Amino acid sequence: MHPGSRPTAHRPSPVRMSGRERREQLITVGRTLFADKGFEAVTVEEIAAKAEVSKPVVYEHFGGKEGLYAVVVDREMNHLLSLLSGALQGSHPRQLLEQAGMALFDYIDAQPDGFQILVRDSPVSQQTGSFASLIVDVAGQVEHLLAEQFKAHGLPTRLAPMYSQMLVGMTALTGQWWLDVRKPRKEEVVSHLVNLAWNGLAHMDPKPTPVRP
Repeated sequence: MHPGSRPTAHRPSPVRMSGRERREQLITVGRTLFADKGFEAVTVEEIAAKAEVSKPVVYEHFGGKEGLYAVVVDREMNHLLSLLSGALQGSHPRQLLEQAGMALFDYIDAQPDGFQILVRDSPVSQQTGSFASLIVDVAGQVEHLLAEQFKAHGLPTRLAPMYSQMLVGMTALTGQWWLDVRKPRKEEVVSHLVNLAWNGLAHMDPKPTPVRP
């Protein structure tokens, strides 16, 4: 080094990882960025910089941010659907409602980044993997439970699909609201949801008519 010259800053070498480790690292980085900024605002350059790799590495593993986003969403969808499906095991319908509600709110509480990704707008090109499709899947599982209750109470079972969509949609939207406010406690919120759903079903009019002025 010449007298008077400044020492060259030494840049740390990127951490060497196996292909699988690098893929998992990129998924973790992408998950955080997508939750924080949304799909449209995140760039491949930003993903690469955060992971301390070059852009070609991102393209090599996922083909672009669309591919990475699809993997992140698919993982969150499968995780949440597994939790909800597991909660819909039991004998008493009211117990099932409470278990499913708590499963959703436990997920929101433990995985706010994951839930934020699911409820954000998906890319236009993505036909599956949206929160709406998750609601449809869960509603399909709830439908047969409602049909049994409808039959037991002399209500038309053909309406069970519609009511299952209402019930699951109400719970999911309340979850989105609670993610921001975080009060009251999730256990209390679920109790109120079950109270509204259960008592509403228990005293439901078999042939409701519009309220006319």
